[in-house]
Amino acid sequence: MSAAKQRIDELTDTLNHHNFLYYQEAAPAISDYEFDMMLEELTKLEKEHPELMRMDSPTQRVGGGITKEFKTVAHKYPMMSLGNTYSFDDLQEFDNRVRKQIGNDFEYVAELKIDGCAIGITYKNGHLYQALTRGDGTQGDDVTTNIKTIRSVPLKLIGEGWPEEFEVRGEVYYPLDVFEKLNKDREEIGEPALANPRNAAAGTLKMQDSAIVAKRKLEAFLYFLYGEDLPYKTHWESLQAVKSWGFRVNEAAAQCKDLDEVKAFINKWEHERHNLNFEIDGIVIKVNSYQHQRNLGFTAKSPRWAIAYKYKAETASTELLGIEYQVGRTGAITPVAKLQPVALAGTTVRNASLHNADQIEKIGLRIGDTVFVEKGGEIIPKIVGVDLPKRPADAKPVVYATHCPECGAELIRNEGEAKHFCPNEDGCPPQIKGKIEHFAGRKAMDIEGLGSETVELLFNSMLIGNIADVYDLTKPQVMQLDRMADKSAQNLIDGIAASTQIPFERVLFALGIRYVGETVAKKLAYNFKTIEAIEAASFEELNAVNEIGAVIARSLRDWLDNPKHQDIISRLKTASLQFTLSEDKMQPASDKLAGLTFVVSGTFANYSRDGIKETIERNGGKVSGSVSGKTSYVVAGNDMGPSKLEKAQKLGVKIISEEEFTSMLS
Repeated sequence: MSAAKQRIDELTDTLNHHNFLYYQEAAPAISDYEFDMMLEELTKLEKEHPELMRMDSPTQRVGGGITKEFKTVAHKYPMMSLGNTYSFDDLQEFDNRVRKQIGNDFEYVAELKIDGCAIGITYKNGHLYQALTRGDGTQGDDVTTNIKTIRSVPLKLIGEGWPEEFEVRGEVYYPLDVFEKLNKDREEIGEPALANPRNAAAGTLKMQDSAIVAKRKLEAFLYFLYGEDLPYKTHWESLQAVKSWGFRVNEAAAQCKDLDEVKAFINKWEHERHNLNFEIDGIVIKVNSYQHQRNLGFTAKSPRWAIAYKYKAETASTELLGIEYQVGRTGAITPVAKLQPVALAGTTVRNASLHNADQIEKIGLRIGDTVFVEKGGEIIPKIVGVDLPKRPADAKPVVYATHCPECGAELIRNEGEAKHFCPNEDGCPPQIKGKIEHFAGRKAMDIEGLGSETVELLFNSMLIGNIADVYDLTKPQVMQLDRMADKSAQNLIDGIAASTQIPFERVLFALGIRYVGETVAKKLAYNFKTIEAIEAASFEELNAVNEIGAVIARSLRDWLDNPKHQDIISRLKTASLQFTLSEDKMQPASDKLAGLTFVVSGTFANYSRDGIKETIERNGGKVSGSVSGKTSYVVAGNDMGPSKLEKAQKLGVKIISEEEFTSMLS
C-alpha cells in the first residue's frame, strides 16, 4: 500500500468518525480547527492522487457541482402521505380500527413529526447511492448531490448488518438558529426574509449550486426503513439498527404500550416543542410490528397502520386596532397590525406581521375586525383570519398606504416583488439611520461607539444626515449629546479615525447599496480595483462580472448614477477612506499568464475559487465565467461543473488541474 493511499484512508476514516461524533452523538472530540486542518490535508492529497479518493470522502460535503435540471425518478416504494387528525376522539377511532383488525396484542411507536421536506435515500453496498424528494408520491426529483452536503447523512455506513440495498426515509429541515441567521444575512443585503423554515428547506434542496446548499447547513432526521427481506420484526428494531449504521435518529421517539401512553407523549411534547431547535407540527403514531403493518395494509393514499396527530397552532382572537407601516434600511415597507393585547403561547401579543398588501387583501381585513392570531412557526405572530360574525357594521376596509409614513414619498412596487418600497432613500429618516448603522457595523466600517442609540442621538441633533457626515463630527459636538462623557466621546472620534484604514472591499459593502453584500463587494473590488473603475463601468460591464448578474448590476448602476451618492463618495474620499484595492492585493505578481483566458470550475485544496481567480488576474491572465473558443485553459477542481467539462471537451479546450496551474506560475 502506498503512503498516499494509507494517509488518505486514515484521514477519511478519522474525519468520518469525527463527523459522526459531532452530528449524531453531539459529542465532539476535537476542535473545529483540528478538523479543518485534516480536511485540508485530505483535499490536497486527493488532488494529487484523484484515483485514490474514496466514495465516502468527507471532501464531497463542501459541494461545488452545478445541477441544471433535477432528474425525475420513480420511487421504488411509493412515498405515501399520512392520515392526520387534531383530536383525541379521532385517535381513539384509529385505535379501535386497529384493534378490530389485529386484536389487542400490539404496541405503538410515537415520534416527533418534523416540519421539513420528506426525503428517501437509497444505499447500495453501504454507500449513499441516490436521494429523491417526495414529488407526487410515485416519483420525485433526484437531489443526491445536494443531500451529500448534509453532514449528518452518512456517505458510507458504519457498523454491520445493513442490507446490500435499502432505502431510508426522513425529513430534511432547517435548524431554527441557522434559519434565523440566514434571514438576518438576507436582510443585510436588502433581500426579503424567507417565510418559514419548511419552505426554505424545500427551496434549498432544489438549488442548482450544491456549494450554496452546503453553506446553508441543512440537517436531517431519518425515521423509516424500506428493503427486501429485512431481518427486523418491528419498526423500533429498525430504528435502532439504522442508528447503529450512522444515521441520525430523533432520540425523542418512544415505544407506547397503548393509546394512553401515546396521549401522554403527545401532551408532553405539546409544551416541550417550544424548546426544540427545529419545528415540529405534531406526533406520528405507528403500529410497531411489521407483521401487523402488513395485516393492516394501505388505503389508496396512506397506510392504515399509522396516523399523524397535528398540534393546533396556538390561536387567540382579538381586535384589530389599526395598521402601522414600518420602513426598513432598504426602504422596504412592512405593514404591522396593531392589536388589542392578547395572551398567546406564553407571551402578550400587541403586534402581528402582515407581510405585504397581497396578504391583507387575501385575508380581507377591516379596521375594527376581530381577528384570529397565531404564532407562525411558533416564532412570529401573524393574522390568519377574520371572525366575520363579529365584524362591526362600521368596520373600515384597509386601504394600503400609498405614501411613506416617515417622509411622505409616494411608494413604488417593482414588477415581480411583493413589497412596496419608499424610493426616498436619502431623505427618509429610518432609511438614513439604518444605512448609517449598517455603515458603522462590525462587518463594514467597524466604528466603535456608533451603535443604534448613538446614531439616533446624532441624527435627532442634526449632526449627521448621511454616512459622509460621520467624518465631519468633532469631539465637542459629540460631548453635547445626552449620556456622552469625555471618554465615550473620545472613543467614538478615535473609532471614526481608525475606520479610514478599513480596506476597499469592506468600504464598498458599507455603502449599503441594495444587493451588494460582503461577497458581491469583494468580487467588485477585486475585479475593478478602484471605485473610479466601478463608477465608469457600464451596466453591461458590471453584468459581465462573474456571479454579479443583471439585478445587482442595475441596482449598482442606479445607485452610482445618483448625484447625491456621487457627492457622498467624493466626501468619503476627502475623509481618506480606502477606495482603491490595497497594494498587496492589486500588485501584479508577474505577467506569466498574460494573454491567457481561464475558466475556473470546482473546489480547490490551496485556493478558494475567488482566490484562484485573483491569482490569475495578479499574474496577468483573464478570467471568464463560461467556456468558449477564446478560453485558453479550464482549471478543474473537485466537483467540476459537468456542463463546463462537456463544453471544454467539445471545443478542445485544455483542462488542467490545480497542480498544473500552480506549476505554470513557478
